[in-house]
Amino acid sequence: MQQKYVELISQEYKKSEKAVVQQATEIQKGKGKKKTEGISKDLTFCPGDTVSVSLIIKEGEKERIQQFKGIVLQRRNSGVNENFTIRKISHGIGVEKIIPIACLSVQKIEVLRRGKVRRARLFYLRERKGKAYKTKNKIVSVKQKAESAPQPEGEK
Repeated sequence: MQQKYVELISQEYKKSEKAVVQQATEIQKGKGKKKTEGISKDLTFCPGDTVSVSLIIKEGEKERIQQFKGIVLQRRNSGVNENFTIRKISHGIGVEKIIPIACLSVQKIEVLRRGKVRRARLFYLRERKGKAYKTKNKIVSVKQKAESAPQPEGEK
């Protein structure tokens, strides 16, 4: 009798665990709760890209949106646990943030510039200053330029 009870509990636990994982993946894809509607995340960025992240900051009862622009140093993990490290230099001091991609406080991720790098982890940028801190621009193919170019409103 106890063994059947233990089996039932373990089955219920597995079902609830699957439901939680499924709900988290739906939230990440934007199919889940209404809070994720209107959130635009460009997840095609790589290490070396300069991105602008819009974060929702809560101060008491007020909410505001804060921009964080910087170079992506790394991307870690996958799925719901995926996060990335972004670094910027503010008033001569380096500031790094580790931001989860599936976080609800991230409103928008926008790629400003593609960087050409040959590493997945760019921790060597911590030692660099001035012009040496910048990464080279990645050359975009003609096909990608045509897709990203704005369409004229008069023509259809």
